[in-house]
Amino acid sequence: MAEPPTTPNLERHKSVVMLENDDALQIVRTDLANLVATAAKTNSCDIEELRKHLVDFEKLFTQFLAHRKIGNNIIWSRIQPLQTENVHTYQSVVEAPLATTKGDLLDKLVVLKLNGGLGTSMGCVGPKSLISVRNDSTFLDLTVQLIECLNKKHNSDVPLVLMNSFNTHEETQRVRFKYDKRVDLHMFQQSYHPRVLRETLRPFPVNVDLKDGVSWYPPGHGDIYNSLKRSGLLERFLEEGKEFIFISNIDNLGATVDLGILNFLLHPPKDSVPAEFVMEVTNKTRSDVKGGTLINYEGNLHLLEFAQVPKDNVDEFKSIKKFKVFNTNNLWVSLRAIKRLLDEETMRVEVIVNRKSLDGGVNVIQLETAAGAAIKNFNGAVGINVPRSRFLPVKKTSDLLVVMSNLFQLRDGTLVQNPARLYPELPLVKLGEHFFMKVGHILHLTM
Repeated sequence: MAEPPTTPNLERHKSVVMLENDDALQIVRTDLANLVATAAKTNSCDIEELRKHLVDFEKLFTQFLAHRKIGNNIIWSRIQPLQTENVHTYQSVVEAPLATTKGDLLDKLVVLKLNGGLGTSMGCVGPKSLISVRNDSTFLDLTVQLIECLNKKHNSDVPLVLMNSFNTHEETQRVRFKYDKRVDLHMFQQSYHPRVLRETLRPFPVNVDLKDGVSWYPPGHGDIYNSLKRSGLLERFLEEGKEFIFISNIDNLGATVDLGILNFLLHPPKDSVPAEFVMEVTNKTRSDVKGGTLINYEGNLHLLEFAQVPKDNVDEFKSIKKFKVFNTNNLWVSLRAIKRLLDEETMRVEVIVNRKSLDGGVNVIQLETAAGAAIKNFNGAVGINVPRSRFLPVKKTSDLLVVMSNLFQLRDGTLVQNPARLYPELPLVKLGEHFFMKVGHILHLTM
């Protein structure tokens, strides 16, 4: 982080909203330096780690200030329809013959699961990945089982990486002993950033107490690239000959390793630009209208999130006729390309401003980024329109009830459709939140 500036301290309740960006940034830098000094006095955290996290926050805050000054950075009229070369059909990808053995393909792969979320939306305390899903197996159990079976079946060596947040890191570490002898398991903690007071744009925390539950936050999964490098794993995997990393949410039970997509990346079709980044998209339905979508913007593929859409264009964004696909957050990315962009400091990702109201009426903002938004930085980036079966997220107890049911069967850590089903579409399940909001209620139903 930069040295404390010479600008005098501004009392904490004073606002920097009306200041020029440079002056506002200087004052916020002083606030951050004071946080470091307080942490050093109380010995409350690793100071060097804290500095690194605050450097990343400062970059996001600088970008936020610039965005505030120039307004929305998406000019709606410049959005162009996706071309056929922008999004490949899944069938065209998986029907291509494998260029080598499945084991050789898999030996070039790293699987990373985003494991930063808590189970609060389903009435649970602790990491969401530790909620039981099928036969007393948790999300994490199923993920490990999937990688373990894959490696045994193809005599391969696919490592599993978990990106935890400060909310999930300790509890996930406590259970890793169950898996260490089964898979090559790695985990690291992503960045933590200070929340910002909405009225003053000053950092909210006065100390580095990550357990207070209100002052700090994990800045979204777009932090994966910097955090992966900071962990040392990016360099390690490259030295081991790994080439691509498959990133997905740990609660998406459809996000399995797809050899067809991996083959497409490692052995691209002739006369095509090798893809450094693949985003799996799937057809949008009326229940997905707020999902981020892939767009053609000024000659590059961009991820357009709902929060970035100008108010006048919200209805158009929700149209499934114009924006036909949405991002599943299943991402395949070149490790070499990640390293190149980070070393050159040329990776640019849009800032998402997430407004929250805390207990006590305190209004704050969180500056976040999305992993998929990095797509515009990579050469040859494309989307692949995958079947809906590759997008099976469990966000609410109604989703949990569906995946626990006999609509699915469990094979080698993967949920597959029960062949007795007459229709491939999942039923729409709505549960009364007053009675069925918590996992315990669902378990009682299924006993």
